[in-house]
Amino acid sequence: MAFPTALNSQVTDSVTQVNTEVLGAAPAVAMGNLFVATSQALSNAAHNATNNQNQSYSTLQASTVQGVSTILAVDTATTGVATNKVLGLH
Repeated sequence: MAFPTALNSQVTDSVTQVNTEVLGAAPAVAMGNLFVATSQALSNAAHNATNNQNQSYSTLQASTVQGVSTILAVDTATTGVATNKVLGLH
């Protein structure tokens, strides 16, 4: 059986005020955590978009160089002769 003990009213007031402060600060802390998580997610999205754009530029440049190289590798005189034979011009 528990024995009743005398408790100083200052102790109970202090505990009540601390509990009230924690409950009062909880929404602000929750919003702060939400803002940090959201900003980190947006930062990662921006970084990923920039990285993907950079990678696509490299791919597009490589394909352009390959296409131009292929065009320049074709012998124009041979192409003209073949075209004339196909069209029956000579």
